[in-house]
Amino acid sequence: MPPGKREHRPPGPDQAVYAISVAAELSGIGVQTLRLYEQHGLITPARSKGGTRRYSGADLVHLHRITSLAAQGVNLAGIARILYLEDVIAELSADNDRLRAERRAERE
Repeated sequence: MPPGKREHRPPGPDQAVYAISVAAELSGIGVQTLRLYEQHGLITPARSKGGTRRYSGADLVHLHRITSLAAQGVNLAGIARILYLEDVIAELSADNDRLRAERRAERE
């Protein structure tokens, strides 16, 4: 790459780069609904130094899961509980996989 030129790469999934208006457009969710989801603890966007909400690609995926549950008729409290339990299951599954791998390694 020539000197003085910077390589342009898309943001990683955890890099919070999208302003609330962009996140709203990309997710198909209204700005007020995004703020409501934040008030209910369903999403926690990063904040810039000036306090502006910044959403990541991972946040957009998370918002898709929230809207999918809402479309199925689940209320916000139910969505919060489901998301929490899904996180717990993922952690327990990862722990289980790790323990199985350790056990296999001990037997070899």
